[in-house]
Amino acid sequence: MKKLTPFIALIVLLSSMVAISQEANAAAQPRKVLSGWIPYYSMNRSLPAVVANADIIREVMPFWYTLKFNGAKKLPVVTDLYAPANPSVPIAIPLATMRNSGFTIIPTITDGTSELLLAKLLANPTSRTQVVNAITDLVMTNNYDGIDLDFEGFAFVDKNTTWNSTKPNWIAFVKELSGVLKSKNKLLSVSTPYMYDPAGAQKGYFVYAWADIAPYIDRLRIMTYDFSVSKPGPLGPLAWTERTIKYAISVMPASKVYVGIPGYGRDWVIKVEGTCPKEVANVVRVGAKAATFVLRDAAALAQSYGVIPTYDETLGEVNFTYTKVYSGQTAAGLATTCTATRTAWYQDARSFTSRIGFVSKYRLGGVAQWTFGMEDMAGSQAIRDAALAIAPDQVISTIEATTGSSNLTSTLEFGSIFGLKALFQLPDKLPISNLLVRVETKAANETQWREVATSTTGVDGTIQVPLLLSKSSMIRARTDGTWERLESVSQEISIVITRRISVNAPVSVQRLQPIQITGALAPRQSGVPIQLLAQRGGKWIPVGAPVLADTNGSFTISATAEQKGFAKYMVRAAKDAQWNQADSEVFTVVIR
Repeated sequence: MKKLTPFIALIVLLSSMVAISQEANAAAQPRKVLSGWIPYYSMNRSLPAVVANADIIREVMPFWYTLKFNGAKKLPVVTDLYAPANPSVPIAIPLATMRNSGFTIIPTITDGTSELLLAKLLANPTSRTQVVNAITDLVMTNNYDGIDLDFEGFAFVDKNTTWNSTKPNWIAFVKELSGVLKSKNKLLSVSTPYMYDPAGAQKGYFVYAWADIAPYIDRLRIMTYDFSVSKPGPLGPLAWTERTIKYAISVMPASKVYVGIPGYGRDWVIKVEGTCPKEVANVVRVGAKAATFVLRDAAALAQSYGVIPTYDETLGEVNFTYTKVYSGQTAAGLATTCTATRTAWYQDARSFTSRIGFVSKYRLGGVAQWTFGMEDMAGSQAIRDAALAIAPDQVISTIEATTGSSNLTSTLEFGSIFGLKALFQLPDKLPISNLLVRVETKAANETQWREVATSTTGVDGTIQVPLLLSKSSMIRARTDGTWERLESVSQEISIVITRRISVNAPVSVQRLQPIQITGALAPRQSGVPIQLLAQRGGKWIPVGAPVLADTNGSFTISATAEQKGFAKYMVRAAKDAQWNQADSEVFTVVIR
């Protein structure tokens, strides 16, 4: 047997972690406020981080795809980034881990085209539909729960002078894609940089047109980080973050909005003394691109240079400044040394808590982390603690089927009305009133639950709904999840429906004269074998050969009796693929 690759071995370990995590978190139910990205290039870190935090994660975005243009075929195509990065681990393996954890899987697709190419594709109705089809095929082929659009080229590649012309085509594309995905019961998520009210002086990245796409999207993930890039400063200060949140929730339901949190920090050079070695001269200079580090390394970085990070309450971020000496040779080969003063900014556990505070304050959908696996344990625990503090109430639901004043414990004849009684309580037994309840059924040959009735609980937390089923089914009661309460699904109970057999028979006949018995089945069905049975010696004995019901479900049976007295009969419909065996009521014929 070949040795497992490290990633395969990790997946095997994660499978057991899923079960342990689910068991450990069965009692505690924090609000599932966390979502985030799983990059193709760091699966061995990001996937374990996701599984370890399954109790606070509802959905994940595998960062695995990009949109390209195939010049030879003149078609937009989806390029898989996962497979080349993980050739020894089929994509089905991490997907199985995610699905076993119960996550909603909404992979991200980025814009991998050149400047203005995607904008031109969306401007043409034909090529716009081709983009829609390529994305839809990706979702349906892999049975994903939806797609997350991360088309940042409009913002950071195309010039902002093109935004006014791109905006209406972007809106048309989102509308078209949404219509196709919703027809297939799939979700549409959009991840964009920040926006402000376009009516104001500062608009942000208005090309993404939040107000216009709001009716068509299910999620908006705001990249509320990278506030400071070219110059030192906070990654996503609180006031800036809150301002864009306020605009978002003014144009769409707050439950659609997810605020971004970075799993990384930035480290800028703010001063250089001396001449730096040639190997670092381009990067160790004032104005150079900032270095990045992952949050789990932040504390160690500060400690290694003997500095204590400072948390800024107003900005909601941490920073520290330190000096670093670089030694080497100049381009001329001479020994040289330079001392750089550097400053770093990042978000820690306290920062995460403050962002979850926005989730609570504005009742947002949650936070979106770039990326899973970068955070430290303290950051994850901070999110969990905050999620527990705003956890929705658990709803305990029970149901029972009744006929009259008693519980339904046997089968029902076709056409019979029965009652469904359901009780909804908090864990402390307090009844929940004014709660919308959906009654759903699923027959043996069906794969989806079907809503058959709705009702609202009274002050005692109960509903009582009369129901009429056309076939044997499982039945349950379900309530939707809200900010205040978790979704609840009752236990499932089986309702067995049998054919109704109506019978017409004479009250009396003379001995040895034909007894003409007619009847009908409900529901109507032709070709069903109908057998007459007579009670003899305490047993039911078949009389004659079965007859077949006609196209109306009707039948006629003839029999004769040899002895005078009271003859007891009943009619039996045979079992088939759809219906169990059914018997009519017992009837008596006087033989004179």
